Amino acid sequence: MPVRSLTTSVMRWPEAAAVRRAAEAWACAVGQEPGVVAVGLFGSLARGGWGVGSDADLVVVVEASDAPFLSRALAFPADALPVPADVLVYTAAEWAGPALAAARRDVQWLSGAYRMERLGAG
Repeated sequence: MPVRSLTTSVMRWPEAAAVRRAAEAWACAVGQEPGVVAVGLFGSLARGGWGVGSDADLVVVVEASDAPFLSRALAFPADALPVPADVLVYTAAEWAGPALAAARRDVQWLSGAYRMERLGAG
């Protein structure tokens, strides 16, 4: 999260490289969870357009889930990241489907990319 300097009212936003390293560490840990197929980064941080006020956009692909889409991210808290994060969790079948074809092109896989390629979705 942004940090307030003790001597001024200025808020400092973390550098993109620091956020990227934190996202990679998070992805490595999440990638070890049972049922996780792959973890990736998309959005402004992945494209290089990240700046002050940006969040981290992360995608987690799991083998299967009975949970509703909107509650799946609760299983993967990202509060350790230095900025707010949007975590989207899809099943492998959902991720491989035609509705997410455009989204697949924009992801930089941080964990499990080789498994995504075998699914034909990477």
